[in-house]
Formats: sequence, structure tokens, C-alpha cells
Amino acid sequence: MLSRPWLPPGAHWADQPDVTGGQDTLAGGTWLAFNTAGVVAGVLNRTGSLGPEQGKRSRGELPLLALRHPTAAAASEALAGLSAAGWRSFNLIVADSRSAYFIRGLGTGVITSTPLPPGLTMIAASDPNDFSHPRIARHYPRFHAAEPPNPPDWGTWPALLADADGPPESALCVPSTNGFGTVSTMLIAIAPVRTETRFFMPP
Repeated sequence: MLSRPWLPPGAHWADQPDVTGGQDTLAGGTWLAFNTAGVVAGVLNRTGSLGPEQGKRSRGELPLLALRHPTAAAASEALAGLSAAGWRSFNLIVADSRSAYFIRGLGTGVITSTPLPPGLTMIAASDPNDFSHPRIARHYPRFHAAEPPNPPDWGTWPALLADADGPPESALCVPSTNGFGTVSTMLIAIAPVRTETRFFMPP
């Protein structure tokens, strides 16, 4: 929603000072953020659920709920099984350097969580790698064929992410269409978790 006010990435939440993300200043939440433990969470609308709905909570609080946890696995466990009725339908992706989860709410029933396999996964307004979705059908092969990035060198990924060609339903950088469009893009790399190594010398 191009008219919805927002702030660029920053530490906007006093009760979660370890979280950095863009802030929706209307409802106070975020669409994409990460914490200092190395957990990233991003939320997407599912098909047919653009915009807020009277009586429903903002989906922007979902990444913040996930980022209260030190690992993606802990966030998945905490959210899975909660009632999904409080929010319009959503897709939530939660990841760290060890694992990633597709967390889905359909507006009824309970929130479900599915581990994502290693490798490339693309998620839009439906389920992971759903090639019936025009955005995934167009761009999954492009990312799959591209050389994997080695941050801070992102290779060709910024150009792929900036693609605005074709109809809005298949563009990644969606042009202004009926009040909706892309207002921000981000590439995030998560560093591997370092474990402390100790050496013990026998007496």
C-alpha cells in the first residue's frame, strides 16, 4: 500500500532493542526484520488478503513475535499451533544460519510451520516454490541459474531483485498499480554461528 507510512530499517521497538527492521508507522509492526541472535523474519500477504481488515490484528506484529526467540527453530515452535483467526491470511518466513521455516496462517484454524530444505526457496502469496504463481514461475529459474552470491559481493542478485519488467503480478520490483507497489527491497546474509572451541591439556 503505497500510501501507508513507514520508516526505513532501524531499531524502532523499545521493548525489543535487539531488533532492526523497517517499521509500519500505522500499526507499529514490520514486514522484514532481524535480531542480534541472527534470526530473520519476513511476512507476506496471501492471495486475496491485501490490506488491513476490521477486527483483525496487524500481520506486522508476526515478525516481531518470531524475533523474540534466539533461533528460528524456537520461533517456529512458539508460533506453530497458535490460533490463526486473529490475522488475515499470511506467509511468514523465519530463518537463521542453521534452519528456515515456512509459517502459514489461513485466517482460520491454527498456524502451521514447515521446515524449508537447504537451497533456493521462493515464496510469494501462496506456498513455497508454487510455480503456478507468475512471480515464482518467472524468477525462480533466474535465481537458480545465477551464481550464488558471496556477501558482501552479491553478484547478479541485486539486478535480479530490481526486475520491474512484465505485468505487475510477475515483477519482483512491482510498479505502482492501483495504490500498491514495491516500496523497499533488501538482501540479508546471515553469518554462520560460531562455536567456542576449548582445548584441555592433560595433567
